[in-house]
Amino acid sequence: MNRNNFWIHFCIAVILIAFAAVLGQLRLWQSKPLFSRNTAVKSTPKPIAPKRSVDERQPEVLVKFRSDVSLAEIRRIAEKNNDRIEDQIEEVKGLIAIDDLDNGNAETVAEQYAQMSNLVKYAEPNYEIKLDDPTVFSVSDALLRESESNPVTPNDPKFSEQWALNNSGQNGGKANADVAALKAWIKTQGSTDVVVAVLDTGVDYKHTDLAANMWFRPDNVPQYRDQELGTFNDLQGFNAADNLSDPMDDNGHGTHCSGIIGAEGDNDEGIAGINWKVKIMPLKFMGRGGFGTTKDAIEAINYAIDRKRNGVNVRIINASWGSTVYSKALEDVIRAAGEEGILFVAAAGNNGSSNDRSPHYPSNYNLPNVISVAALDRNDNLASFSNFGVKTVHIAAPGREILSTWLGDEYREASGTSMATPYVAGLAGLVLASEPKLSVEKLRERVLKSVDKLDSLNGKVETGGRINAGKALGN
Repeated sequence: MNRNNFWIHFCIAVILIAFAAVLGQLRLWQSKPLFSRNTAVKSTPKPIAPKRSVDERQPEVLVKFRSDVSLAEIRRIAEKNNDRIEDQIEEVKGLIAIDDLDNGNAETVAEQYAQMSNLVKYAEPNYEIKLDDPTVFSVSDALLRESESNPVTPNDPKFSEQWALNNSGQNGGKANADVAALKAWIKTQGSTDVVVAVLDTGVDYKHTDLAANMWFRPDNVPQYRDQELGTFNDLQGFNAADNLSDPMDDNGHGTHCSGIIGAEGDNDEGIAGINWKVKIMPLKFMGRGGFGTTKDAIEAINYAIDRKRNGVNVRIINASWGSTVYSKALEDVIRAAGEEGILFVAAAGNNGSSNDRSPHYPSNYNLPNVISVAALDRNDNLASFSNFGVKTVHIAAPGREILSTWLGDEYREASGTSMATPYVAGLAGLVLASEPKLSVEKLRERVLKSVDKLDSLNGKVETGGRINAGKALGN
């Protein structure tokens, strides 16, 4: 046999042997079951949540479990219902945000948990919150008027447009229909030791008139850590809307409120806040469209309480927003803030209606650390859009055609109880600058008892008056 024939026959033999082996294995597989009786068959894995939109990623419900229910047991309950724990609100024991992986109806999911009465105290949907201020105006082109000579009149070029701080009757207003800021400033213009949190759409912390008064986490304060959400390098506040550390405003509302509280005063720039010096902590829970949820508001308040416990002097939260839907979970976390010495100043709402008859939250929560604020115009009249209520709205402040900071180093006028609220929060900051050890109860009492009584507010708000910063500071 020659060499070529040898290799041909060799290759044919190899192929035949391999073919026979394959046939033999096939017969073996056919004669045996796929799994032997001793093989453990794994159960069907839990479904993985599908990718969803930003709105769908929000937890559907807030559940308050009873104090004797452990977190491990809560996890088992959630898994059994194809749910997951989205977040645990550390400052309210047993309060859990639940994400239904089936993306079910929030009311239905809440009812399912509420029926577990031996384990659950209450369960509620994660309600939507939205801004409801009536108007935002462009800055007027009217010529600025010179301020009266005063030893504490700031040199900010737009100060004479700030009728709420010093009303000389400009633009059809009524002289002295203001918060008497000039008298207060004789005693103090604020303090960088006082931190006011703005619970809103974030803050443009790069704004020229705000940058010097923005809070920045001190080196001795640890980064914020949430067991479910992770660790955040919260250098400039917190963004609960997106679970991020950056609270930059992309709406403008929170920046406007912040300027009322603490635009840097006497810096030859723009306007002056009621506090020339203060520290503003942005708590972003609403996005570009002015929408948020109760859960995100709760998480942002939870953050502020945590920072307070870690040595940050957060004494006031400004809440220029609201809803007609009652949330027990939101009430619980605001109460927890009060127990940590934090005053909660809330807008009364902009429906022109009575909060005594149609409640508005969070301003209607009957808590010892809450102040509810109505809005006035430049003639000391209750603004047409402002809610009122002699039993549920405590005080009034200027809230119509209010000039303040806006996105991108701009300034705008806006109207709403949203604008009145930061005047009250800012006044509380001024009082604390003068008396830093004042308790939250005494601080609230001071603000409410130092009003100017107005006929237009008789029977409309509890105190019957407008805030007076001069009186609150003893001048």
